[in-house]
Amino acid sequence: MNKYILTKIVIPIFIVTFSSFSFSQDDPSGNPEGDTTPDGSSQELAQSVIKKREMVVTANPLATAAGERILRKGGTAVDAMIAVQTVLSLVEPQSSGIGGGAFVVYYDAWRDKTITIDAREKAPSAATEDRFANAGGFIGAWQSGLSVGVPGVPRMMEFMHDRYGFLPIRKLYRPAIRLARNGYPLTQRTSDQVANLLAFNDRFGRSCDDRLFFRDPTAFEYFANPDCTAKPAGTIIKNPEYANTLRTLRRFGSDGFYKGEIAADIVAAVQGDLNIPGDMSIEDLANYNVVVREPVCIDYRGHNVCGMGPPSSGALAVGQILGILENFDLSDKDPLDVDAVHLFTQAGRLAFADRGRFVGDPDFVTVPTEGMLNKDYLATRAALITDTDIGTASAGTPPGDFDPSAPDTRTKESGTSHVSIIDRYGNALSMTTTVESSLGNGVMVRGFLLNNQLTDFSFAATGSDGLPIANRVQPNKRPRSSMSPTIVFDKRGRVEIVTGSPGGSRIIGYTAQSLVNMIDFDLDPQEAINVPHYMNRNGRTDLEDPIPGITWDYDAESLAVALRERGHSNPDVPFDDREVGIIAQTSGLSIIQVQQRKRRHYGYYYHYYRPKTVLIGGADKRRDGTVGGR
Repeated sequence: MNKYILTKIVIPIFIVTFSSFSFSQDDPSGNPEGDTTPDGSSQELAQSVIKKREMVVTANPLATAAGERILRKGGTAVDAMIAVQTVLSLVEPQSSGIGGGAFVVYYDAWRDKTITIDAREKAPSAATEDRFANAGGFIGAWQSGLSVGVPGVPRMMEFMHDRYGFLPIRKLYRPAIRLARNGYPLTQRTSDQVANLLAFNDRFGRSCDDRLFFRDPTAFEYFANPDCTAKPAGTIIKNPEYANTLRTLRRFGSDGFYKGEIAADIVAAVQGDLNIPGDMSIEDLANYNVVVREPVCIDYRGHNVCGMGPPSSGALAVGQILGILENFDLSDKDPLDVDAVHLFTQAGRLAFADRGRFVGDPDFVTVPTEGMLNKDYLATRAALITDTDIGTASAGTPPGDFDPSAPDTRTKESGTSHVSIIDRYGNALSMTTTVESSLGNGVMVRGFLLNNQLTDFSFAATGSDGLPIANRVQPNKRPRSSMSPTIVFDKRGRVEIVTGSPGGSRIIGYTAQSLVNMIDFDLDPQEAINVPHYMNRNGRTDLEDPIPGITWDYDAESLAVALRERGHSNPDVPFDDREVGIIAQTSGLSIIQVQQRKRRHYGYYYHYYRPKTVLIGGADKRRDGTVGGR
């Protein structure tokens, strides 16, 4: 077992015990009576949760409970992640599952090393650049076998457990197997999303008997009533097939998924899709492996912010936003100050411009990772920002090598969940996991849904200038992602913040804003989550419509007017109709902050040990987020 506490007596005449020290009693959770908004009003909002030893934050209370149970049994952060992921696959199928993929940023405290794990789905070996040419646009591609990438989650769980797990795998699958066998209550969020997708059939001229959405009879029976209505929230759902799938994984490891009967059923479902058949093969599944990649890090005001590099654009785009903002002083502003919002949105424009041109699977394209985060380069990008909106930004020319490529401005991504964990041994894990769009491609195999991850590729192979698009479809390639699992370290290299969010391409803005809220505005995790969102993905500036009891209350329209006066607009519509959007922005931030507690020294006698810490957690109530631990 990892040993993290080293006790040493400096002057052996007198031994000062661990309990002889007292720590600052400052409440790190902020105002216990409720958050105070910029206008001074008080709201009964969620407050940060404080634990001393270990913590897990997820977007679903059943998943959080499963992770907490594993941590209490002495499990590592990786052990807890496996329990959480297998439960999420069952109770939050619209967002993630073993039929999808994930990115993991992991800090191994025993080795004092940070790694990132690429478990992104891969295109089949038969994929071609014109894959979606005849799919009928995004909807047709989404609801088809063409969209399914080779899943990465089962291989990732085994890979991580082999290296960083402690408890036997049978204990980690047990919570999900019990829930699948005994039943769990359908959440309102899942029911609502099922209802939304069923309603799309009418919009596309389909009847209940001729469905595009939920065309798979197994998925339809599982989620819907015979009259094409969604099963209501609270319905007890049992999934014995999923329990059997986990038993297979428990017995045979990930080969039980990537080879044999489960693999054959996945291939049959993809190749036999009732809309458009796909071309995934048995060999594609058997050949899948996760990739260990170096973390991508940037120093932001003395904090080392580390995340997932390509094929994710997360760490690069979050890093560019922070690196650009570092050229401005935010210390005299508050989170909803018009100047702060303006600067953040302009940094977002510039980061998304570079993201669209340069980022793709690094096994296929040369990505200028170091150049994109070069401080001098980011200073030149920051110099483009004025007091007025810069409009649609063009990509810059970062130092270093990169492939000539055309911009890809697509931002469609969704169907994602995020998990943050710190265990008693000091290990930290940030994982964003996904099936891409809501409920993946809508086809269920062996109790889990298939993903539609390949729609994250560009649908075009070349740009208008004839240059290839970095994120074009190619065989065995991984599509670009916006998932941004992040771990932040302090000046002494200690874990300070674990954060990340679902939300498609908005993940980048959600994650970056959470860091700005904590580092620049000194908010605790829950306060950082409760701040209304704002961002610009190099298009329209969007503000979050405040949610009573969940976000700070603020005058969104007044802020929008102030931004319009600075030229903020949607460049894709006529000038007279341009405006700032005030919309729902459903993040799912899961944040843990490690606070170092102060100690007192008594005379010349010292007791040396691992610094005493407390863990402060925040969970996003825009979804069903909860914090667990002890």
